[in-house]
Amino acid sequence: MEEKDFKREQEENKEVLEGEETNKVATEADETPEEAAAKAAAMEAEAREAFSDENLEEKQDKKDIAIADLTDRLKRSMAEFDNFRKRSEKEKATMFDMGARSIAEKILPVVDNFERAMVAAPKEGDGKAFADGITMIYNQLKKTLEDLGVKPIDCVGQAFDPNFHNAVMHVEDESLGENVVAEELLKGYMYKDSVLRHSMVKVAN
Repeated sequence: MEEKDFKREQEENKEVLEGEETNKVATEADETPEEAAAKAAAMEAEAREAFSDENLEEKQDKKDIAIADLTDRLKRSMAEFDNFRKRSEKEKATMFDMGARSIAEKILPVVDNFERAMVAAPKEGDGKAFADGITMIYNQLKKTLEDLGVKPIDCVGQAFDPNFHNAVMHVEDESLGENVVAEELLKGYMYKDSVLRHSMVKVAN
């Protein structure tokens, strides 16, 4: 009895499957040739669109834009860093010049005193060795200042220039032209291209 029921169930399942296949074939058979052709054309168009050159080009364009953007940002960062480096170097040079100028200004009175001592030192006798020592120290100090960019202003016999000279006296001297520096009372100095101290001078009228 059980065997008969099992066979009957198999036959019923077979009939159901055959019915479904028949309906599927019938549905496909109901399509007209025009509908089938249109369906095939639509599928082909979708496939072509998926692999079209335009899509590939669009993806390539996006990649190129991203690369160009990153390259531009890198160039800007490098330019900013280079400007920062140059600005830092300029600031360091400015600070060095300010420090060197300040120190040189404080040393100038010492140089003046050495020059006065050299004028008053004995040329002969027991004091000559001492005077020679002062001269040697003075020359060493002057060489150090020159290495730093400090140099004396040449003024005697030159036309008076308020940018370099400070006139404190006027003298009548027919041998000199008008407004010419006749005598230097206190030596002036330049630090590189700027005046460190104006020359104190007598000017002929």
